[in-house]
Amino acid sequence: MIKLKRAYDVVSRADGRRFLVERLWPRGVSKAKLKVHAWPKEVGPSTELRKWFGHDPKKWTEFRHRYFRELRSHPDTWQPILSSARRGTITLVYSSHDTQHNNAVALQEYLRRKARVTRARRSAR
Repeated sequence: MIKLKRAYDVVSRADGRRFLVERLWPRGVSKAKLKVHAWPKEVGPSTELRKWFGHDPKKWTEFRHRYFRELRSHPDTWQPILSSARRGTITLVYSSHDTQHNNAVALQEYLRRKARVTRARRSAR
């Protein structure tokens, strides 16, 4: 299971392994309070893409396409996260105020698609 949670929300055991999926550390949150298993900075969108998007919901569809292209070209950044999700619950931690239009939402979608493709391939064997 792949869950989402803002960096400013309370940490819970139900979160499982927590991954900060931002290139920048969330403002005002200590490492001790955030309690992440890993911070794979490179899984976050490039600085150029992040600045272009600017959390503008009108750019959401195009942001997802561009971000997915970046993820496809760097599978080493997201594959360890997907491997953890296969073993149990994980939480993608993000800092955006917009809970519907952010890179963690897009990454969750991308990882779920990759997990389905992998399961379908295994079933076909």
